[in-house]
Amino acid sequence: MPGLNLRRPLGMGTAASVTVVVLAAGPAWAGYGDGGATNGGTHTSGDAGEDGTVSATAGGIVYDHSKNGSGNNAGAPAPVGNWSPPACWYAPKYTPKQFKKYKEKIWEVDSTSPQWDFEERRRYVNGGPYKNFNLAKSGKGYWWDSYSASNYPPGWDKCSKPPFWVDKGDPPPADTPEAVTPEILAQLAYAEIRLPDTRLELNPEGGTKVNLPTWAWLDNAAFRPVSVTASVPALNIQATTTAEPVSLRIEPGTDDAQTYPASGECRIEDGRIGQPYTKGHAKTDPPCGVKYLRSSGDGTYPLKATITWKIHWTGTGTGGGGLPDGHFGTTQDITVGEIQAINR
Repeated sequence: MPGLNLRRPLGMGTAASVTVVVLAAGPAWAGYGDGGATNGGTHTSGDAGEDGTVSATAGGIVYDHSKNGSGNNAGAPAPVGNWSPPACWYAPKYTPKQFKKYKEKIWEVDSTSPQWDFEERRRYVNGGPYKNFNLAKSGKGYWWDSYSASNYPPGWDKCSKPPFWVDKGDPPPADTPEAVTPEILAQLAYAEIRLPDTRLELNPEGGTKVNLPTWAWLDNAAFRPVSVTASVPALNIQATTTAEPVSLRIEPGTDDAQTYPASGECRIEDGRIGQPYTKGHAKTDPPCGVKYLRSSGDGTYPLKATITWKIHWTGTGTGGGGLPDGHFGTTQDITVGEIQAINR
């Protein structure tokens, strides 16, 4: 069969972009190939070798982070509701030659029971149902196996089906709902997204006064859509998950405060959240901001700013769809002083 490129340097990825490559449903199964290129800023899932490279099996997922969020305080979105990315999934993992080497190494060390070895050989070597690791079908398909999320979340061991063969152009068996699809890749890319720090620009900065409206806004350059692409090169499929900022929620850190607008929810207008203060607007309420009604005394108030990000995906052979919105926020300490009266 055509050779698979199985070795990629470690450290190719950057934490700055999220592109997800996923399998396509329906007719897209016929498009499986023997590999595929990805954009720059990628990393491959796999096992690290002693020479500092990753040995990727046939179905290793490649993530392109070149358009992801960045910065020392960037972080993952907190999904709205009770949702989490897949804990496990099935995807191509071995060519026939790789699978033979993998299994025979296990049998050689005598770490399993004779009965287990007998059943394994019967299944994969002696025709029950596969013969000689399907070496005769090299280049015509892959051995599929389970993968699990690296942090082993609940359900990571749910994909317990033994390795199975899938011919190129054929869908995986109907009894494997966890088989990788564009949607599953998009969800895995969601977990790779990193969002920029939500620290507000304020006027006055460095502290404010009681009953003085404080204008708040976000740096436009920092709050642009971010995305990650995940792909399975062996299947020539991919999916991209994109997060776009839609609103900012301000929580003053005390009940003795008033937000602008009253809901505390600052929407995006004209491509920006909030508006910088400009001279001549001292008597104008800010479109996004806060007014403290009581001094913070010797302490500070924890002003929390949380961005809501709308998250959606597209993938090979499909228009994609929506994923749960994500929240990401930052808290900054605000000193509020009394306005000093001046006796003349």
